[in-house]
Amino acid sequence: MTLFDKLAQERRARLVAERLAEQARREADALRSQCAALARQLANATQASPGDTAPEGSAPQTDSVVRSQDILNAARQSVVIAERRLWDSVNTIHDGFAVFDSSERLVAANQAFLKSFNGLDEARPGIRYTRMLELLAWEGRVALGDLTPADWVAQLMRDLQTDAASRPVIEMQDGTFVRLMVRGTAGGDLVVLARDITESVRHAAELQEARLRAEAASRAKSTFLANMSHEIRTPMNGVVGMAELLVETTLNDEQRLYAETIRTSGEALLSIISDVLDFSKIEADKLKLRPEPFDLERCIHEVMILLQAGARKRAINMMLDYDLFLPTRFMADPGRVRQVLMNLIGNAVKFTEAGHVLIRVVGMETGANAHQLTVTVEDTGIGIAADHLDGVFGEFSQVDEQANRRFEGTGLGLAITRRLVELMGGRIWVESELGKGSCFGFSFVAPLAEAGAVLPADPICVQHVLVVDDQVVNRTILDRQLAAQGIAVTLCDSGEEALTLLCRQGEDGPVDLVLADHQMPGMNGLDLALRLHEAGNSVPVVLLSSSPADLQTHAGAAHLRAVLQKPVLRRDLIRQLQGAGAPLPARTEKVAEGLPMPHDDECGRPMRILTAEDNQTNRLVFQKMLSGLDLDLVFAANGVEAVEAFSRVAPDLIFMDISMPEMDGREATRKIRQMPGGAQVAIVALTAHALDNDRADTLAAGMDHYLTKPVRRPVLLEMIERYRPDDARPFQPAMRQIA
Repeated sequence: MTLFDKLAQERRARLVAERLAEQARREADALRSQCAALARQLANATQASPGDTAPEGSAPQTDSVVRSQDILNAARQSVVIAERRLWDSVNTIHDGFAVFDSSERLVAANQAFLKSFNGLDEARPGIRYTRMLELLAWEGRVALGDLTPADWVAQLMRDLQTDAASRPVIEMQDGTFVRLMVRGTAGGDLVVLARDITESVRHAAELQEARLRAEAASRAKSTFLANMSHEIRTPMNGVVGMAELLVETTLNDEQRLYAETIRTSGEALLSIISDVLDFSKIEADKLKLRPEPFDLERCIHEVMILLQAGARKRAINMMLDYDLFLPTRFMADPGRVRQVLMNLIGNAVKFTEAGHVLIRVVGMETGANAHQLTVTVEDTGIGIAADHLDGVFGEFSQVDEQANRRFEGTGLGLAITRRLVELMGGRIWVESELGKGSCFGFSFVAPLAEAGAVLPADPICVQHVLVVDDQVVNRTILDRQLAAQGIAVTLCDSGEEALTLLCRQGEDGPVDLVLADHQMPGMNGLDLALRLHEAGNSVPVVLLSSSPADLQTHAGAAHLRAVLQKPVLRRDLIRQLQGAGAPLPARTEKVAEGLPMPHDDECGRPMRILTAEDNQTNRLVFQKMLSGLDLDLVFAANGVEAVEAFSRVAPDLIFMDISMPEMDGREATRKIRQMPGGAQVAIVALTAHALDNDRADTLAAGMDHYLTKPVRRPVLLEMIERYRPDDARPFQPAMRQIA
């Protein structure tokens, strides 16, 4: 039997006893009334025949008087029996019960009430209520704490007089606890019930102890997760970062297989770590959203770039269809929106063997300067069986056992995604057909943010653009984007068709610009640019590529006007259209990563970056990620060196590790903020800590942004570009705009 059941059973028994006592008391009152009536009747009979009183030795009393006396005696006996039944019932109650008259003198009490006064002869009927409290205090029957007996009695009386519902609790010396409840009756009596709540108090203490233990365990778990996250992410930053750099070098097939295996395994481990951390925070209700202005289109673009490598291996075409009339800047938590997108788009790439992954974004105004955003991710992958759709967003859910063997994962990604969307106040859904692909979608309301940097209002001189792409969806998207700018568009599905058309010029007039996809069957975009050059056709060609690094060895790369990273941002496309009428910039022999990069001093100075990082491997990874870029990079091994280097270097941007010897990143940031010029410099946390409280503490120390290791090169470059001052020259190739 549980403690709760025992308490419930005790309460039921007490209520039964109280009802029996109340019934016995009513019976006693009725008998008393009957006795009083008989007594009055007997008195009246005696007064009615005063002369009949016989002298000594005279005849017996009249029959009526005898009957009245018998009835009176029987009534008195019934009263005694009723009172005995009443108190027998009251004595069965486990709680103390006492009745005091209007003068607060004890009339009667049950044994449970008098148990605390055992051995005290003064505790008997007639004693005053206050005196009974004094006996308890002065005789040491209660635990007084820091109070004197007089103060204890006075405090208890104040509690009872000022608030009858306060029900003060008395701790007895034997360790039991009693709650006093005092009520007045209609006749002026005072009823006192002393309820034994020892079990309840012990239960509450056990609950409190259990709560403290749970909180301690939660703190220990959070500390453990934070430490493990840091300890694992720090070396994994070196593993994944170096593997990515190694893959980009010249390797034979076997070496590339080893390098890519290291990279993918490291990324899988990091994904598991992130899922476990996020799921534990969601379960503990400690995951909080941090809305800030962000560009939704760029956010999707960054996610797609990160996933391009996996998509290219299986010839999966990744496409973005962003509503032309929908703003791009909104207020939301960009990190969590990116996480939702990464899960949905990553799953689409993961479960698609061939075909495409298409992200569509539409929206509608909801009033109050906000939009209802709807994002869908369509793929041509393996699909999901109808009987598995209902549980696809559950914890540790996988499509089926066969898929479990083919595709690794924790089964937490979609569960976390659903929770995140719900935290945003939105909803998520899925439509799928086995073997034909899936469509995951989510929608939420986001307020509009302030407009970002406005593109220069340069005119678009281009009137006719030739779009060359073998994917009909890509052609359709580009067609709509260009048509919205008032540009005539001709569509071709192959390089051969485009070359034929350009050699005889289009029927819609001369072509001013060619937008060609990089990877196409037969003649690809680079081949097209080379063939046009050989034919003497000078029409500018802009290549749309998901792998710009592959351009280095192809002769056609020298005849491109620009290279845009797919998926193409609208602002980058418009920038190319605005500059299409200008002459090509002068070429230089200095090459970084196979692309021309001007380093003319007239363009400004190189941007200065200070990186504080105590881990030698991480410093090497950071240096290699930025190698070949026009930057002045300075390293500091701890916070002390970082503070000293700041005054010496005057950096434009600081990447600050958090956990460092001698002086950590937070303390170093505080000191830099107090130095001349320190309040203006941008400081970005570059850390292996990944919990919300770590983020809050880091930002509270004065840092502007928070990046979790391992940091991806595109994210790193985007952060550098964000804080590049106006007097610093571009650090990436100016001729090839790689978004």
